[in-house]
Amino acid sequence: MLKDPSRLPDIIDLARVLVPPTAMRRIVERLMQSPSCARALAERPRVGRLPLATLRALPEGTLGRAFIDHLERNGLDPDALPQREAHTPEDYVRAHLLESHDLWHVLTGFDTDVAGELGVQAFSLAQVGSPFALGILTGGLANTLLYAFSERDARVQALARGWVLGRRARPVFGAPWRELWACPLEEVRQRYGLDLLAVDALLPVLMGPVKDDPARRAA
Repeated sequence: MLKDPSRLPDIIDLARVLVPPTAMRRIVERLMQSPSCARALAERPRVGRLPLATLRALPEGTLGRAFIDHLERNGLDPDALPQREAHTPEDYVRAHLLESHDLWHVLTGFDTDVAGELGVQAFSLAQVGSPFALGILTGGLANTLLYAFSERDARVQALARGWVLGRRARPVFGAPWRELWACPLEEVRQRYGLDLLAVDALLPVLMGPVKDDPARRAA
């Protein structure tokens, strides 16, 4: 995985190691502190099978249309999206985070390259506090150090953007996605406090101007 972060099955398999039962219980306890997350853990809304024809027929700019466009643009098979049973709160957390992953890409505007994946995992870490997200970030940064050092700026900036978005936003975990397909994407972002324009304007100000660093040019 360190050599090839795109190997999704291997990354998913890491969840069993990075998030053992004791860690899952702590995640559930943390989520229960949020009223909306506690309600989701009680009601357990799911993404379910995608109504592909319905989503494709939605107007541009709606959540559902943006989601199906995202899947097709990135060569992702809608019928192959993870569908896991959830008999316990811990099962639900695993299943819902996995099935919502690409929806979080759409909400946050991150691409599916390594930088974008790190951005989504930083968003997830800020929102949920999962060791899995931190483990993926650690692996992604190790991959950057060992195999893709020239991409360090883009990846770290995506990580910072995802963290800030996640900290500023209201909890997205447990969102009733099936009820939101026809809603304009921007309205869904506003509903959850995802102000992408504000964060994208804020980060360059915080980082300041890029200095003329000979070492940077040499790298």
